[in-house]
Amino acid sequence: MDLNATDKAILLALQKDGRVTNIELADRVGLSPSACLRRVRSLEESGVINGYAAVLDPATIGRGTSVFVEISLSSQEESVLDAFEAAVAVHPAVMSCHLMAGDADYLVHVVCSDVAHYEQLHRTHFALLPGVARIRSSFALRTVVDRIDHELT
Repeated sequence: MDLNATDKAILLALQKDGRVTNIELADRVGLSPSACLRRVRSLEESGVINGYAAVLDPATIGRGTSVFVEISLSSQEESVLDAFEAAVAVHPAVMSCHLMAGDADYLVHVVCSDVAHYEQLHRTHFALLPGVARIRSSFALRTVVDRIDHELT
């Protein structure tokens, strides 16, 4: 979908405050409320906007430790990849999982309470995932940049 300047303005405003009222949003982007609502609905229906969510502070909810886990599989067969992806996706500590090019097959972002919690996750979940041949974990010392919004140019 080609986004014009008004669509981009709507998206930027919603990324900053997803709870903004339609009237406020319309005022910010220079549209009537009805025209603004039509555009937002169009962006939702086309899949540009695929949901709304509350952004939680991991430390406040007891999940202040971020671990980036590189996982290599024993095989690149489609059935092994599918089984791994299905199993890793169901664990609530997994924030994201990316199929990678390079040394590891997957990069998994995990949040947990502390190192002991991660050790327990490693033993009871990650080491038991289908097809896992190697796991390499790196602990984030602190977050420098963590964007939830996308630049629209």
